[in-house]
Amino acid sequence: MKKVHSKTNREYNIAYIDGQNLHLGTSSAGWQLDFRKFRIYLKDKFKVQEAYYFLWYLDDGENELYTALQKAWFILIFREHSSNMKGKKKWNVDVDICFEMMRSVCEEEEFDHIVLVTGDGDYIKPVKYLIEKWRFKKILFPNKMYSSLYRQLQDRYSITLSVPDIKKKIEYIRQPHKGKSKKKENMKQNKKGTA
Repeated sequence: MKKVHSKTNREYNIAYIDGQNLHLGTSSAGWQLDFRKFRIYLKDKFKVQEAYYFLWYLDDGENELYTALQKAWFILIFREHSSNMKGKKKWNVDVDICFEMMRSVCEEEEFDHIVLVTGDGDYIKPVKYLIEKWRFKKILFPNKMYSSLYRQLQDRYSITLSVPDIKKKIEYIRQPHKGKSKKKENMKQNKKGTA
C-alpha cells in the first residue's frame, strides 16, 4: 500500500476508515451514508486524495457493497484472517489501521495529514502521536456516542458526522422510482375520473 505521488502545492491527505464502526455508528443514529457524497466530502473538506476503507473479510454476499465503495473511489482493505475465523463475528480492524497509519509515518511517505473515521477509543495513542508530529488532520466520529478518550483532544481535531449540517451533505436519500411515481399519479387520475 505504498503511496507515491509527485508533491505539488496542494494539500495531500490520506483517510483511514473503520468501515464497521462507520456503518454501525450512522445506522444507530438512524441514517445511512451515501458513499459517493462522503468521498466527495472527504476530498473537498479535508483534501483527502486517498481513502482506505477497512473491512473484516471478503464475503461473496457483499459484492454490491464492495462495488458501491469502489465506484465512490474508496480503496478496500480486508483484514487478514484464518479461514476458520470466517464464521465468527469479530469485526476488529483497529490493529490494521493503526499499523498502516504508523507505517506511513515511519516510511516517510509523501502525504501531509491523516484523517481517521471512527468512534472507537482504541486509536487514541496513535492519534495523540500524530498530533504531536503535526501529521493529523481530523477524526470524524460517526455519531455522538464516541469514546470518552477523545474528549481530551482539542475540538479542532474532531467533528461528528451526525450533526445536521454535515449529515445532510453525506446522507443517502432514497430516490422514488420513476415507474412507481407514474403509477401513483395514474391511480390518482383514475380515482378522479371515477368520482
